[in-house]
Order: sequence, then C-alpha cells, then structure tokens
Amino acid sequence: MATHASMRAVKRQKVSPARVSQDTGTSTVNEGFLHHASKWNLEQDYEQRPRKLDKKGKKTQKLPIRTSEGWVEQEAVGSEEEDEQDNAPETVPVEDHVAKSMKDRPTVPPSVEHDPNTLWRQQKLEIMEEIVRLQRVINEDPEENIGLLKKLRSMTKYSDCTIKELALAVPTLVFKHIIPGYRIRPLSEEDMKAKLSKDVRKLRTFEQSLVTGYQEYVGDLTNFSQGRATGSAEKIAKLKSRAIQCSRDMLLAVPHFNFRRELLTILIGKLSDRNVDSDFVICRETLEQLFRDDEDGDASLEAVLMLAKMIKARNYRVDESVLNTFLHLRLLSEFSQKGSSTTIDDEEEDDYPQRKSKKKREFRTKRLRKQLREEKKLRKEMNEADAAVSHEDRDKNQAEMLKAVFLTYLRILKAGKQNLMGAVLEGLAKYSHLVNQGFFGDIIATLEELIRQAEEPSQPNSITVSGYGAEGTPDEEFPTRNATRESLLCVITAFALLRGQDTFEAVIGHNIHLSRLSSHLYRILVPLALNPDIESSARPASPCSSTASSPPTSPASGSRQHNKVNADTSIVLLLKALKAILLPPPPANPDDITRDTLASFTHQILLAALQLPASSANAIVKLLKAVTARKMPAWKVAELWNTEERKGDGVCNLATDVMQESNPHAGTVWEGELLRMHYDPRVREEWEGVMANIRKVRK
Repeated sequence: MATHASMRAVKRQKVSPARVSQDTGTSTVNEGFLHHASKWNLEQDYEQRPRKLDKKGKKTQKLPIRTSEGWVEQEAVGSEEEDEQDNAPETVPVEDHVAKSMKDRPTVPPSVEHDPNTLWRQQKLEIMEEIVRLQRVINEDPEENIGLLKKLRSMTKYSDCTIKELALAVPTLVFKHIIPGYRIRPLSEEDMKAKLSKDVRKLRTFEQSLVTGYQEYVGDLTNFSQGRATGSAEKIAKLKSRAIQCSRDMLLAVPHFNFRRELLTILIGKLSDRNVDSDFVICRETLEQLFRDDEDGDASLEAVLMLAKMIKARNYRVDESVLNTFLHLRLLSEFSQKGSSTTIDDEEEDDYPQRKSKKKREFRTKRLRKQLREEKKLRKEMNEADAAVSHEDRDKNQAEMLKAVFLTYLRILKAGKQNLMGAVLEGLAKYSHLVNQGFFGDIIATLEELIRQAEEPSQPNSITVSGYGAEGTPDEEFPTRNATRESLLCVITAFALLRGQDTFEAVIGHNIHLSRLSSHLYRILVPLALNPDIESSARPASPCSSTASSPPTSPASGSRQHNKVNADTSIVLLLKALKAILLPPPPANPDDITRDTLASFTHQILLAALQLPASSANAIVKLLKAVTARKMPAWKVAELWNTEERKGDGVCNLATDVMQESNPHAGTVWEGELLRMHYDPRVREEWEGVMANIRKVRK
C-alpha cells in the first residue's frame, strides 16, 4: 500500500501569474481609458464587432434529394455563414481597441479640438458635400431617387448663406437633367381612377413627383427673390441675386415646362424697379434672349402680355430699356401681316378659288378617295404627335404680340410720358412695315399733336419733367425733356411709317398731309445748328443701360449698333430726318420733291453748315452732295448758282418760319464761297463734289 501510494502522481495546482506584473503592464492603458472615456463611442465599436449566430436554432429548410443510395438530407442554409463566422478573426476587446486608437491618434491641442468655428467649418463642408452627393444620386437614377428632392430642398433651412446659395443653385442642374421635353398636365379624377399598367403607373408617379418638387423649388425662388429671408441685408441681397440667376437659368433651359408664369413673374417684378443694377440687366437680357430663341411664340406671348400689364400698372414709370425688349421679338422678321392695336389684317385670299376643268381633273374611284382622306387624317395626327411647330399657331401668337406692343406704344404716346417717348418713337419706326393703314392714321395724328406742342411759344427747348413715384416720393431720375429732339424723332418715325405703307395713295386716301412735318424741320434746322451740344448724346453712357453715345456720322455711311436705342445725337437725328425728306427710299421717288421745297432746304442746309462743327458740317454737305448726284434734283437747284438762268421777283426771306413764304429762288447760294474756303479739308472736298454735280447738269 505504501508503495502504491508513493507511486500516485502528485496533483498539480494552477498557479496564477504575479498580480503586480499585471497591474504594472496595464496601468498606463487604464489611465488613458479613464481619462478619455467620455470621448469614446463605445456603442459604435460594439456595433461594428462581428456576431456569432446561434447554431442550435438552425434548421434545414431544403427538401431531401433522392439518389441511388437513398434519400440524402441537404445542408443547412446557414452553414456557409457559420463557417465564415467560425473562421473570422478573434474579436479584440473594446478597451484594447480604444487604447490602440488613442495611442495612434495625433496629439491635438485642447483649444483647437473644442473650437466651435473649426467644428462648424467641418460640418459645413460635410453639408455641402451631401448636397452635391444628392444631386449626383438623383441624376444617376431619377425615377428611383425622385424622393430625394425633398431632402435636397430641406438644405435651404440652414442659416448659413453659402449653404443656402448652393442649395438653390444645385437643383437647377438636377431639373435641367430630368425634366422631359413636354409639359406635364395635372391629373383629373378620371385619370386617377383609370387602370394602368405597371410601367405607365411608374412613369405617372415619377411625373407627379417631379411636378410637385419643381413647384416647391419655384416657390422657394419666388420667396428668396422677394427678400423673404432672415439675416443681414447683405445676405438677403446675395440670396435674392442667386434666386434671380436660378430663375434665369430655368426659364431659358425649359421654357416649355410647367410654372413658366411664376418664373416670368420673378424676372418682370425686378424689371418694374427703377434701380438699374446687375440683377436688372440679367432679367432684361434674359427676356431678350427668350424673345430671340422662342420659335413657337408661346413663351414670348406670355412674357409680352405680362410686360405690357406691368408697364401700365406702374403708370409707365419704368426704365426705357424695358420697352426696348420688344425690339428683339422674332415677329419683326417673321410676321408678314399688318395690324394695329386692336386688329390684324387677314391675308388676301381668293374667296372663289378657280377649280380645275373636268379634263384636267384626275379620275379617282370612291375607294381611292376614301383612302386619300384617311391618309390625310393620319398625316395630320402624325404631325401633332411629332409636336412640330405649326405656322398657324405661330402666326396667331405673333399677331397677339403685335397688338399688345402697338397698344402699349399708343398708350404711352397719348399719355405723353417723356421718359419713354424716344423709345416708343424708335420702336414704331422699327415696326413701321407691320402698321396697317388705319393705325397709321392714328399714329400720324398723335405725332402731329406732339409737334404742335413743341411749336408752342411757351414751350421751351428743354424743360425738366417732374413727377412722383408710385410711393408718392419725388422722382428725380427722369431725364430733361428735349422738345427739339422729340420733334426730330417724330419726323423720322412719320416718314418711316410712310415707307412701311404699300403706296402713297393710302396716305392720300386718309387725308394725311406730311407737309407740316417738313415745315417744322425747315423751321428748326438753323436754330438747331447753333446748339453747342448738337454732337452730345441725349444721356450719359451707362454700363447697365442699353443706351450709349455715338459719334455724328452720315446715315449713308452706316447705321448705329442694333442694341442702342434712343442714343443718337441730335446731329444724327437731323441727318436722318433730312434724308427721309430729300432722299426717300422706294416706293417714294426723290424726283417728285417740289422745286420750292428742294431750294428752301438747300439754302437752310448751307447756312447750317457754316455754324456746325467740322465733323457735322462734313456730314451735312455730304448729304447735299448725294441729293445733287441725281439728275432731276440737281437740275431743280442748279439755277441757284446762276442769276441769269432763272426768272423771279421779290425778296428771298430765309428768316421766316413758313417755308412757303421764303421765296428761295430770289436769292443766290452765297454760302458756297465760304464753304470753298472752309478750314477743314474734308468739307472743302465734299463741296467740290457738290459743284461738280451742278456743273454736270448745266452743260
């Protein structure tokens, strides 16, 4: 027994390592753990740890397979996942993971780590990246991610101005990409109850979500453009400018889509302001580009009607560049009918078209005629399906635009609004080929009334027009009224309208005599030449305005810029008026000018040339050279250079205000001797050309 007991193995006891060494090894980690415990996100670390599934609860969910050896049970569903989890690396305790991350983390000063500005800049960058990410996700798959438009719109709720601007600008890229090429109509109750296929229902859901999101976005643009935002005045101005730019982009990109009227309201609302700034110029140029690019005329018609309504509501107290946008309409070059402020003349059609004779008619059976009718009907439906621009619809829209433009012009003329008078007169001259005979009589009567007012003795040459704005405050932005300039514009417009008529018989039929206009020009010719500001523009050039000064040149040498309206100097207007009377274009004939009228204007032109500056004198003598280059006018005035070749009596009175009482043939052209010795060589050269034309006729 003793031997057996001595042979028994000695029981080994588990010996734990020294506690002191363990505490010594982890003392540093515990101190860091307790110090930074408040900054750790332990729940997230725990969430990211891999989990092991319970193998006891797994059951086979597959049916057994019959083989040659019998029925064999299939493997459990979660076996592969369990194998992957079994082979996964061992989980590291949370304390060790945090200690390692804190050890590898760079040392950051506490002042920078808790700086609110640094944290906000980082958060702001993340928000801006999220906005761009949403835009990218929506563009990748619009039908699936159309719901993200609400989240993108919610980004405008942040108080930061930069984030709001980005949240307003980014949706324009989204809508430009996903908006279809047609207008989405609202659904009726019958459409909501109709049974649809899966694809059609999906497309309809996408369209309605798109319209809703776009409507909310346009509403945000409207609010920001009207200054409905919180913050400082500078931030509100920035958001207002950004909203106007986004409205411009959407209107030019998708003018056919829904809520076009709301976008036009934003732009036209800015044009109603008298303050001409960069936003004003953007809105004006947007409408001009819309008028130039609109082919069917739907958007242009809506914009013109809204502009006319706004101008009338503002009592015509708007900048003249707003009225000049009408000169960019496509109807100036595309519309062929004539009209007025109320009606449009119909095209001349044969009421009784000539039918083909029976011999020339092609024989068609009843079946063939029926087939041709069906083909014609099908062709009409195909054209409508292709959404081709119909010429009839375009002409109808342009006819309505023409009536609105003429009505606005006529109202301004009758109201006598001096700030818009120049723009209206030049606009009527541009539209002269579209004015019918009835409207021509109304305009000429209005122009003659304006000239009569300018001839009144109590009417000074330049008067300051005072007025009051819409709020009742004195308005000091109106330019000084120049009655002489207005009368020159009236003469130019009247003769331009005359050229737009088919024949001069139409004017005679309305008992309209233009002699009053010629007499008025004769009366103001010499006094205007004594004006020291004859070569100065009507107003100073402004980078935000559509007007600018132009040097005095002859009308024959070239016309002014297309975008400069009511910007010509007085000498340029005078040359245009003289050319309209002495050298009228077809259908008028310069040879039909009476002998007395031509001689009277020749005396006045030469007398004015002695008073004008060198460049203006050169231009007006050059005009006289062009008149005498024609044989008949030169023969009518050649006797003024030789007293032996004419017969007359009385005294030449060039100082009279009545052209018919001047008796020009009783005097000689003594001004020619002074022009022959003019100090400017250009004037002397042009005068030699006049004398050469006269000598050619006298031979």
